[in-house]
Amino acid sequence: MKYGGIDVGSRYIKYAVIDGEEKRFYKMETGHDPLSVCHELIRRDPPDNIVATGYGRYLLELNGDIRTITEIKAVAKGAKALFPQCRTIIDIGGQDTKVISLNEKGLVVNFEMNDRCAAGTGRFLEVMAKALGYDIEEMGSICLDSKEEVNINSMCTVFAESEVISLITRGVKRESIGYGLHKSIVSRVMSMLKRIGIKEELVFAGGCAKNRCLKEILRERAGCDILVYEKPEMLSAIGAALYAID
Repeated sequence: MKYGGIDVGSRYIKYAVIDGEEKRFYKMETGHDPLSVCHELIRRDPPDNIVATGYGRYLLELNGDIRTITEIKAVAKGAKALFPQCRTIIDIGGQDTKVISLNEKGLVVNFEMNDRCAAGTGRFLEVMAKALGYDIEEMGSICLDSKEEVNINSMCTVFAESEVISLITRGVKRESIGYGLHKSIVSRVMSMLKRIGIKEELVFAGGCAKNRCLKEILRERAGCDILVYEKPEMLSAIGAALYAID
C-alpha cells in the first residue's frame, strides 16, 4: 500500500508518498488556488490513505474525507523517524518559525511558535534577498563568506527592508548586510529555544534549512551539531504520511 502526506504551506505545497521502503516527493507553489494544486499533486501519485497538515489543511478536510493533523505533530513525527535521537526541532517555513522539544519517545513536550508576522521566516529572507539583489537560493552561501558584521536593528519586514536599503546607499557591503540579517533571524530563534531548552540532537527543518549561513550561525550559537535532511522542507509531509500508516 501507498501512504501520502500533504503539507499545505503558505508558499509551497509539499507531498510525500511512502511506498514500502521508497519515498517519493513532489512540490508546487501554493498559488491562488491551493485546493486545485493539492488535487494535482495527489493525482500524480494516488495513495491508499492520506493525511494533510499545514496552514491550508482544512481545505482538504472540508472538501473530502481526509484526516488532518497540526504542523507541530507532523514535523515531530517526520524528524523522529529520520533522526531517531532527535530531541529538539527548529522549523523555519515561509510563514512562521517553530521550535519544538521532544521526549525520548518522540512526543512533543513543549513548543514555541512565531506566526504573528513574517519576521524571521522564509518570507522575510525572500524580501531581504530582493532588496539586496540576491537570488534567494544563493544568498546564504554568499553571506556566509562575509568578513564583516552589520547589526540589523529591526526584525519587522517593512522596517528591516528600509534599513537594508539605507545601508546599501551608505556603501555598506551587501554580503555584510546579509550576514547581519541572518544573525538577527538566529537571535530570534535562540530566544525561542532558550524558553523551551536545547537538547541534542537538534534537527533543522523547513525550506530555510537549506540556507548554509543560517545553519552555520545556528550551530555556533547553539553549541551543537545541526542535523538537516536532504529535503528539509519535506519533513512535515513525511510525518503526515507516517500518520497515514498508523
